[in-house]
Amino acid sequence: MLSNLIICGTLLINAGAVLNFKLKRRNDDKFGDIEPTAGDKIREFLQSLQYFRIFIGLWNIFVLFLMLVFFSN
Repeated sequence: MLSNLIICGTLLINAGAVLNFKLKRRNDDKFGDIEPTAGDKIREFLQSLQYFRIFIGLWNIFVLFLMLVFFSN
């Protein structure tokens, strides 16, 4: 069960890091500073994932190692 959750999380992070999202910001800056919405926070998170592709690749190698050594039958 734990291994399935680790693989699921790894695949979701990989998808966010590899896909090239073209997400745009709202242009509601008429009234000065506005609080970021949930969509803005998700967009910033997906953009920050793209900067960590090297670490995500290393994590993938680590998960592959775990799958071969500890979780193989």
